[in-house]
Amino acid sequence: MMDGRGKSDRPVVPGKPSNNAGSAAAEGVEGRGLAKGNGVQQTTRRTQSRIERVPSALDRVREVARQDKRMKFTGLLHHVTPELLHAAFSSLRRGAAPGVDGETWEHYAVEVEERLRDLHERVQRGAYRAKPSRRVLIPKPDGRKRALGIAALEDKIVQRAVAEVLNAIYEKDFLGFSYGFRPGRSPHHALDALATGILRKKVNWVLDADIRGFFDTIDHGWLLRFVAHRIADQRILRLIQKWLSAGVVDEGRRLETEWGTPQGATISPLLANVYLHHVFDLWADEWRRRHARGDVVLVRFADDIVVGFQHRSDAERFREALGERFAKFHLELHPEKTRLVEFGRFAAEHRQERSLGKPETFDFLGFTHICGKSRAGGFLLQRKTMRTRMRAKLRSVKAELMRRRHLPIPKQGAWLASVVRGHLAYYAVPTNVFALVAFRREAVRHWRQALRRRSQRGFVRWDRMSRLEKRWLPPARIQHPWPEQRFDVRTQGRSPVR
Repeated sequence: MMDGRGKSDRPVVPGKPSNNAGSAAAEGVEGRGLAKGNGVQQTTRRTQSRIERVPSALDRVREVARQDKRMKFTGLLHHVTPELLHAAFSSLRRGAAPGVDGETWEHYAVEVEERLRDLHERVQRGAYRAKPSRRVLIPKPDGRKRALGIAALEDKIVQRAVAEVLNAIYEKDFLGFSYGFRPGRSPHHALDALATGILRKKVNWVLDADIRGFFDTIDHGWLLRFVAHRIADQRILRLIQKWLSAGVVDEGRRLETEWGTPQGATISPLLANVYLHHVFDLWADEWRRRHARGDVVLVRFADDIVVGFQHRSDAERFREALGERFAKFHLELHPEKTRLVEFGRFAAEHRQERSLGKPETFDFLGFTHICGKSRAGGFLLQRKTMRTRMRAKLRSVKAELMRRRHLPIPKQGAWLASVVRGHLAYYAVPTNVFALVAFRREAVRHWRQALRRRSQRGFVRWDRMSRLEKRWLPPARIQHPWPEQRFDVRTQGRSPVR
């Protein structure tokens, strides 16, 4: 793993390609070595079914990546077939906002076969040119705004197809405690691993690490060098370079991008995982093995990192070393959002002995984690919906209900039911029932306010609202199992909590 020791300047990738058209708690896993060797050449076998054809073409790549952790793959672009491009196009969200070219999914679908054949030809002969992303600002729960980059439709297609090919390799490399934007893994898997680690390991301190502006500060030179550890196909590297250097369009002005990868781009999550795999995952796993005196639990979901420690001294040394490690790769821990809190099964007891009050809480993936007590008086890890998230969601629900207030009641009810159902699908975890009831209650109250604005009479009886909510809205019930149960079922004992 390259750590840049002794190099103060940004790394430069030899032969930097241009964008011109012509040119578990952590799952226990071993650290990964550097890459070497030959690539895998395989001709895609044509079958009758696109669904069968797309994954089967990459089976050999997956197998070689699994067997040889040092293999460099020199021939990959031929796996980006017309069939894979078609599967990528079909997987795109049909109502997504268009990029700078204004192309929509529906319009592209009119002559999709012909267009994809042309796109495939351009990609294979190097004539494909990436377009800049269209920058839009979306509100964050804390009131700030996050910049998203909306890629052009053909860029989304090619990026998704290339990501499918690269995933066949990197899914064999990524470590078990990395959960973000990976096939077969979800935020709840990360939450389950963290909860299981806190409950089963000797966790007394939790480091809630926040990377300042991660997606905007990724170093392109280091990223390409990390990708080159496994990928030696220069055509794939040129495609990635084109996407990184395509720039963004903000209010009609085109801006160059020397740093970062646009949030919202299809390829960005994979590239971000590759970057943090080398910068954080491999390093943190080695630090845990070589330097920790007690238990250490690692969980990462994209750029959200939580680390549990048995000893405070380990936590403080890790935090200091992590800041130095990040600085080598132009990353920075947010000084205000990165917190070390006393947390775990014995945190309340230890703090009471020192007259410090209740243990602090921390947030992860939309939930506030709290040291609570069970009915029997034992330790209970409570997870509740973050207040900022719930307030932001209710504000958007209120605004949308006002906009829809003149629609027929069944249409309003069906829409609000989908919102409540989606909220429950994510937040309906054990210990969070009161927050679920509160969200549903406030949604009904906003619905009533919207209905009162429909006419000058402005009065809607609560008994009528009671009938409407029973008719349309799902009940606020727990839908997820306890985290340890799902963690055990998913890992089936193969991955001990570490």
